[in-house]
Amino acid sequence: MELDSAAKKPRMEEAVPVTSRVLHIRNLPSDATEADVFMLMSTYGAVSKVLLLRQKNQAFVELAELSTACALVDAFSTRPAQIKDRTVYIQFSKHQELKSGSTPIANPGGVPTFTSTVGVVGTSQGQPNSILRVIIENMIYPITIDVLHQIFAKYGDVLKVVTFMKNTQFHALIQYPNEIIATNAKTALDGQNIYNGCCTLHIDYSKLSNLTVKFNNEKTRDFTRPDLPSGDPEAAPLPDLSAYGLHPAFLQSPAFAQLRTALTALGGTQGAAGAGVVAPTPVVLASNLNDKMISPHALFILFGVYGDVMRVKILYSKRDSALVQFREAQQAQNAVTHLNGCMLYGKKLHLTLSKHTQVQMPQPGSNEDALTEDFTNSPLHRFKKPGSKNYQNIYPPSPTLHLSNIPDGITEEYLRGLFTSTGGTVVNFRFFQNDQRMALVQMSSPDEAISALIVTHNHKISETNHLRVTFSKSNI
Repeated sequence: MELDSAAKKPRMEEAVPVTSRVLHIRNLPSDATEADVFMLMSTYGAVSKVLLLRQKNQAFVELAELSTACALVDAFSTRPAQIKDRTVYIQFSKHQELKSGSTPIANPGGVPTFTSTVGVVGTSQGQPNSILRVIIENMIYPITIDVLHQIFAKYGDVLKVVTFMKNTQFHALIQYPNEIIATNAKTALDGQNIYNGCCTLHIDYSKLSNLTVKFNNEKTRDFTRPDLPSGDPEAAPLPDLSAYGLHPAFLQSPAFAQLRTALTALGGTQGAAGAGVVAPTPVVLASNLNDKMISPHALFILFGVYGDVMRVKILYSKRDSALVQFREAQQAQNAVTHLNGCMLYGKKLHLTLSKHTQVQMPQPGSNEDALTEDFTNSPLHRFKKPGSKNYQNIYPPSPTLHLSNIPDGITEEYLRGLFTSTGGTVVNFRFFQNDQRMALVQMSSPDEAISALIVTHNHKISETNHLRVTFSKSNI
């Protein structure tokens, strides 16, 4: 395939006012394929041809209609598109068409057509629309409208959200101002997990033209009408939660048994998923701590592997216990799942979900001042970005630690010495072969790895770099 220009090697193009059916895409990921480009562009209209310039991380795309090309450039001028989590830039090309001796690209790379196969009977996906239909599969943790809004608002203003249960699956309808924004969100989020290994998003277009919302509550929300009443949903008894897609292992866990007892005592209320679930508390009670060594900062660093810790309070009257408040309830559950029973400073951690929903800060000058810290604005939070990839890298404590953000010039000897200084024994070490900004260090036990992580995470390793440390699923 070649351009209809004497120049066989296109240069980086300046934005030009002349419109064209041919669009120029810059800043593509190095591993992007024609299929990736086609998948993004074809959701807006028919794509005639694609020319991928891999060495330049660029591409040219010829659309069947000029109006489609104009709409794309206009939409992406304010909200850049993404391919494989990398922002790409789209503008008109100075070329009016792409010439090729081969047939036009109708479906490069075997790109699958967008047809929903999850929980929908007898209907195929609708045409691009401003309303998305979202089905959440393997919903271990309850999903609220606020969680959905946080994720989908990244791509544009969310106008309305309606949630409901259908065939024991959680469904949501999400309305954007226009189909361009909706398509961008669908392309980026379809098939992604909200949380690590669960709550998978399956997204297609709704055939509805508008959502009618009468109440702003846990099931429906109109963000353009904050004046709407909340309604009066009736209290309902706690049902058999296994019918709502919750993972059997989670249902059998001690943490869930405690939660279910608490919900039963409260009588249960209707949750966002219509399953009668009250979201678990974001606060964890940690007990059997080593009161001679523990500190709010140490708990913040360790528990921060599993969620964004907002506040930590060591109990004044019981120094071997502490309350740890996370940003979200499922993060608290992550911590309980992975850290309960682990050894910290020579003592076995006992973790449960707390009856409290937040940690109160003490009065200034009180005896509890040094025992309580607020980390709400800490730059060390790992999960601030909705749908962060860090959710896909949550592992229980292991002897092997994953190191990142290592600057040039840092040697294996230096890092071995750093981790030995934490009081443990470095058994093995290896830089990543293709990226020496990352490495694996193996301690002699998970206990030593926990202590090392607390000391070395955010360690200033150069004038501009701070070391990032987490648990690895791999061994050296």
